[in-house]
Amino acid sequence: MAIFEIKHITKYKYDVPVFESVNEIKIFPLQCQEQEVKSQEVIISNHPDVFHFFDYWGNKTGVFNVLESHQTLEIESRLKIVTFNQNVPSLNLHATVGDLSSLVPSDIRLIELTTPDHIAHHQALKGVINGFFQKSTVVASVVSDCAFYVYQHLNYTKGITTTETNVDEILNKGGGVCQDFAHVLLEMLRIAGIPARYVSGYICSNNGQMRGEGATHAWVEAFIPDFGWAGIDPANNIWVTDMHVKLAIGRSFADCSPTKGVFRGFGIQSLSVLVNIGFEDGSVLENESNVNEYEEAGVTIPEPLDALKTETEDAKEQKQQ
Repeated sequence: MAIFEIKHITKYKYDVPVFESVNEIKIFPLQCQEQEVKSQEVIISNHPDVFHFFDYWGNKTGVFNVLESHQTLEIESRLKIVTFNQNVPSLNLHATVGDLSSLVPSDIRLIELTTPDHIAHHQALKGVINGFFQKSTVVASVVSDCAFYVYQHLNYTKGITTTETNVDEILNKGGGVCQDFAHVLLEMLRIAGIPARYVSGYICSNNGQMRGEGATHAWVEAFIPDFGWAGIDPANNIWVTDMHVKLAIGRSFADCSPTKGVFRGFGIQSLSVLVNIGFEDGSVLENESNVNEYEEAGVTIPEPLDALKTETEDAKEQKQQ
């Protein structure tokens, strides 16, 4: 068990006033047995009313409008949360890939999460999987082997991908960040017939040894018969522990973006995201990023479109963690 106090601030700035900003946020921890929210306060500039609902995947989602003219939009989450170990030794080490054949067809969600995307590298990935995969192979073993393959064969490199980079492009580049590792692993597991879902959240490590620590993060959950959803972090090649805090789940990153929206105006925006994690021993780890870092890294920042511009997703920044 671990306790964390997490501050997550997303700030948009515009060089000239903009208006009619419409936004969606998914910064509320997922309700599940691995974690318990002790308190959370969300503060948004201009104090708009926020309408809450649960989306298709069960993620708590907020939507709000800022209609008046503004040059800054700040969204701050102050969270205190308790996490619990997923007790990896209790994973079902007997359920095989073949056992999934009687479960998946009866559940539309599992069917959706088992269907691979249409990618050029499909046969190449299938060939890799066939090297350590049979229907009699234990599901947990396939998941672990696939995660290790991704960890071993992709370089963890910031600035070469964006939120729109697809699996073919990731494989052609030979690397990326946590989101890219997760997307490649998702594709491999689905080719193997294992339901798998994307997870967004934080990795609350403070030992300097984990990729993405002290910031937003992404990993994968695979469905194991007679156990349920088991989290595995391919960027760090570990099963998920109580260092991982879950915000949202979905088929891919597109279902889990922490913030996204649109606004009217001609303003050019800049974006900064700060994540501050407080630990039980009193130590604090803070990670702040801003849009200029991504311009230097070669990430394209969209230009405004006439009277209506699509606002860069917070995930655009989170992608670089």
